[in-house]
Parts: sequence; C-alpha cells; structure tokens
Amino acid sequence: MRKTRTLMLPFCLLALAAIPPAAHAGGEVSCDMRYSLAGWSIFYQTAKGQGEITCSNGQSMHVELRTKGGGLTIGKSEIKDGRGHFTGVRDIRDVLGSYATAQVHAGVVKSSSAQVLTKGNVALALAGVGDGWDLGIAFGKFEILAH
Repeated sequence: MRKTRTLMLPFCLLALAAIPPAAHAGGEVSCDMRYSLAGWSIFYQTAKGQGEITCSNGQSMHVELRTKGGGLTIGKSEIKDGRGHFTGVRDIRDVLGSYATAQVHAGVVKSSSAQVLTKGNVALALAGVGDGWDLGIAFGKFEILAH
C-alpha cells in the first residue's frame, strides 16, 4: 500500500501540472481593447491615450494608457484606431498594471504598429494604424490604469 502511494505521487503531480492554470480557478476570460495613443520621442519616448476594454464575461472598463521609455529613437505619432487582445485574464482587473516593451519602429505619414507585451501570465497583443513619423529602437513600459 505504501509503495503504491509512493509510485502514484509523481503521476498525480504530473496530471495536476498538465491542467492549464485557468482550469484551476474557473477559466480564462477573453478581453479586447480599442484605444488611441499619441506621443513623441527624441531619445526619451512618451505617449498618452485612452481606451475601453471589454471582456467576454460582460465586464468593461475605461482605461488611461501611458508609455515611457528611451533608446535610439526620434519621431511623433498618433494611433487612432488601435486594437488589443489580452490572454491569460481571469478578471478584468488582471489587465491593469505595467507591461515591459521593446520595439523597433519606422514609419512616415501613414504608419502602423504591432507588438506583444507581457505582464506575468497576462499577454497583450497590440495593433494600430495612425499618422506621424518615427524611426528607432526603444525600450520601456506600457501602463494601463483604471480611468
């Protein structure tokens, strides 16, 4: 009996590890964001904007967006029709906070941007189109704050 328990323990632990984290706490929620963002950069990069997040469980929230960073970057741009998709979310409040960013960007007049950001288990894929010009490599953070 004792030997059987000892042999079954590793199999039970493997079975638990194979269950996705969302299954442990009631499942993940699908959340999307529509946003606008405008800013500039000359070595230092900054932008501000706002958005609205809606989730498949009926939750929604207006948010303030901020991004700051730096690098070898110069430009001025505005994203007018940005869209984002979150994964790893269990509650809409999981989307709030700071995400690490790294980007290479280049655009003139009509430009587009796309990037994937992470914060713990939560990932955010952003895509948008807008106006402006920019060139460079930058690192920083992207913040989502309750409005």
